[in-house]
Amino acid sequence: MSKTRGYAAATVKAPLMPYSFERREPLEHDVAIEIKYCGICHSDIHQARDEWGGSIFPMVPGHEIAGVVTAVGTKVTKYKTGDKVGVGCFVDSCRTCDHCRKGIEQYCAGMVLTYNGRDHDGVPTMGGYSENIVVNEDYVLRLPENLPLDACAPLLCAGITLYSPLAHWEAGPGKNVAIIGLGGLGHMGVKLAHAMGAEVTVLSHSLRKQADGKRMGADHFYATTDPETFQKLQSHFDLIINTVSVDMDWNEYLNLLKVDGAMVLVGVPEKQVPIAAFSLIGGRRSLAGSLIGGIQETQEMLDFCGGHNIACDIEVIPIQKVNEAYERVVKSDVRYRFVIDMASLKV
Repeated sequence: MSKTRGYAAATVKAPLMPYSFERREPLEHDVAIEIKYCGICHSDIHQARDEWGGSIFPMVPGHEIAGVVTAVGTKVTKYKTGDKVGVGCFVDSCRTCDHCRKGIEQYCAGMVLTYNGRDHDGVPTMGGYSENIVVNEDYVLRLPENLPLDACAPLLCAGITLYSPLAHWEAGPGKNVAIIGLGGLGHMGVKLAHAMGAEVTVLSHSLRKQADGKRMGADHFYATTDPETFQKLQSHFDLIINTVSVDMDWNEYLNLLKVDGAMVLVGVPEKQVPIAAFSLIGGRRSLAGSLIGGIQETQEMLDFCGGHNIACDIEVIPIQKVNEAYERVVKSDVRYRFVIDMASLKV
């Protein structure tokens, strides 16, 4: 075991503070990674504040990890020292179930979360707000050489969370795609859907971010506070991806779908949302959900981003400002993802 420094929440809703803990030494199939950058995902805040229940404390959050390989186990074949790599939302799975065999490990009952989970020995996992991490090579991703390392970090969650439903529901030429919300998730949805060749519309609370949305590739931008938006766009979209977690009337948005259209949820509201049957029946519409992506699909997403020069719009901060950043995320005061520079741990 080796000592590692990071930041942790000691108890529910406690501010994150400096924290030392132990990482295992690399096993024969493990990769040791020096963490250079780690993105701040809103789910980090939900879990550190136990808003979803079941949180494990002390908790070192962080599952948007970008770094450099510092050592490899004796049987590692995929990576070598010096490689630019990433780690996303999970670091292991059972490997034998149907989901794992199909490459959708994110739905495996034995998936091991990067943090706020337990490994197969029952040891709590600690995430990327730290100096380093040790991960089995099968759950490590190769980052594009042509993209900045800091702007790659949020691809490991925000990127794959949007890429997976866009790919699964076949966004591309001839498809009208709407992204609800232009935040950390939504801005990646715009960039990816545009690169896939779809016609992209942003549905946002206001027009405040319209210039940003157009710069990222949105063809259209509408304010959802304007009642005419829902009249003008009736039965217009093939696919709607809802990235927001606030209370809203999903029925209004379902009625914007064409026949056989789908609205996919990637945001998680705190309260249950009522759905009217006719919102679905009237157009053979679907309401679906999507959870991150498997390892193979995440690597596919990273390669796609490298090929299309897509990275996240970020604000880099020292780790000493993480609690301030949490409050700003809750207030939607970031464009569009905070990324922690882990070199600040040495200050």
